[in-house]
Amino acid sequence: MLFVRRWISTSALTSGIIFTFWYLFNYRRLHFTVSSGSEVTLGGLPNEQYPNNTFHWTKAAEHYPVTSFIPLPSGQPAKIPRIQHTFLPETQKARSVREERLQNVRASFLHCWDGYKKNAWMRDEVAPVTGGYRNTFGGWSATLVDTLDTLWIIGLKDEFEMALMDVANIDFTTTAERTLNVFETTIRYLGGLLSAYDISDAKYPVLLEKASELGEMLYAAFDTPNRMPITRWDWRSSALGKGQEADETVLVAEIGSLTLEFTRLSQLTGDPKYFDAVQRITDEFERSQQKTRLPGMWPVFINARELIFDYSSFTLGGMSDSLYEYLPKQHLMLGGLTQQYRKIYEASIDVIKKHIFYRPLTQNNQDVLLSGSARVNSMDAIISEPQAQHLACFTGGMVGIAARIFDRPDDLVTARKLVDGCIWAYNNTVTGIMPETFHTVSCDDPTDCQWDQRRWHSAIASRQLDTGAMTATSLTIDQRVQYNIKAKRLSPGFTDIGDRRYILRPEAIESIFILYRITGDPALQDHAWHIFRRIDHHTRTPIANAAIDDVTAPHPKKVDSMESFWTAETLKYFYLIFSEGGGLVSLDEWVLNTEAHPLRRPA
Repeated sequence: MLFVRRWISTSALTSGIIFTFWYLFNYRRLHFTVSSGSEVTLGGLPNEQYPNNTFHWTKAAEHYPVTSFIPLPSGQPAKIPRIQHTFLPETQKARSVREERLQNVRASFLHCWDGYKKNAWMRDEVAPVTGGYRNTFGGWSATLVDTLDTLWIIGLKDEFEMALMDVANIDFTTTAERTLNVFETTIRYLGGLLSAYDISDAKYPVLLEKASELGEMLYAAFDTPNRMPITRWDWRSSALGKGQEADETVLVAEIGSLTLEFTRLSQLTGDPKYFDAVQRITDEFERSQQKTRLPGMWPVFINARELIFDYSSFTLGGMSDSLYEYLPKQHLMLGGLTQQYRKIYEASIDVIKKHIFYRPLTQNNQDVLLSGSARVNSMDAIISEPQAQHLACFTGGMVGIAARIFDRPDDLVTARKLVDGCIWAYNNTVTGIMPETFHTVSCDDPTDCQWDQRRWHSAIASRQLDTGAMTATSLTIDQRVQYNIKAKRLSPGFTDIGDRRYILRPEAIESIFILYRITGDPALQDHAWHIFRRIDHHTRTPIANAAIDDVTAPHPKKVDSMESFWTAETLKYFYLIFSEGGGLVSLDEWVLNTEAHPLRRPA
């Protein structure tokens, strides 16, 4: 195929289409609700609500039962190379600095936890500006369940046990929401329950009981002719025994990121059906991997009903991210007893390095990488686009872990450059916080990436023409570029900012933490500290922490939203990077799901 890297008309159009879908389809982390309570869903069903949760799910006879389950790989776990750095004893000065930072993160967590308890207990999310609450994920106390393992890790055992008393009363058989997002329910609720069970050394059976209750319900979403799950699931119709089929348009992240949680549920309960359910998905993805329009990767959307993988947009950002993240992690979760996930990962990463990762033009000539996107056009030309996303900052950690466990030492250099790219993006705004999405200048030749202001201005002009923003005026192109730099507050290197928000995301600190645990480089702790201080300064409210609307504004407006991943992921990663050595949640003993829930690796 012809490879073309550019940032003009066709790629910008692709970007606009992808971003529109991203919002319209209520993708993970960028959901929205409207005042009427309805929302757009991939399955085409309005998310109608049932008053007072009067309808309860009950298990119906399966229409398409499995007659022979794929068994979990058995035997003694294989010897997998060590992930973590061997940490030496620290100096008294280093300990003092680290512990002060740790206590600051702990205090921030306690502030948010207290705000949630006082204002939104047993609700999904606290409203951190007004002090109200939101039920955005089934109304099953998302922040409570999502945060259980963080309570244990931080040492708040009394709070953990207090929370368990109410977790036991959550009724997963009913919700006011008609359509359940199976992916979100799996990573937040199922992952949260399993992790809390594992991290507390299986001392609280109620956690596994509730996980099994929820798993049994979610398993019904797989009762389709080809056993592919319905990702936006009308659970009520299923409970009534109505037939169902997988959808014709699904996001690959939502269908391809259920493996860790369902596998761990099978490992803990001994019931093979959960592993069987997700292994069938993996087998289909493996069969299709070299048959897509960009062989080695999967498109953002697939037809799960007919197992068609012929869409043309590819990314490691929103809508695809955790599909790739889970490949090396599932290898760990299965104890290395199958090489399938290694094979699939290695078949994808070289394509990703060629067509998705790129070096941006930076004012200080930093040798960093960002993760962009690509589209295959009707002439089979691969058009890569330098649009970075905060969501894609997980890639540094993914590549770092895979570099260790799959013995790919050169990829550790790539992982560090990806981490440094996200750190650069944080440092490149007035708030010191990275925006949701932005465009940069891509250096086609990574060895020829010296800062050139004219090149930056030319890319801004091309980008503005591409999006229709460069309308006919009395200004020259140079004057228009200067106007856009000022009006859009474009820092050197940014050519456009599609989404200026920060919604308390974890992906950057996630990868900084992982690379710190792999390399032991104390500079990564310093970067983490500076990022934490900026985020806390701009997002803290009297109640908790809030999303902000514009990271390029000196004083951004706070948005009345604190998603559960702030206490489940972001603050957990900040706490762990300042914990002593690498013993707390060691990456050689635990696998963290995409919601940062530690699941115990087979011993």
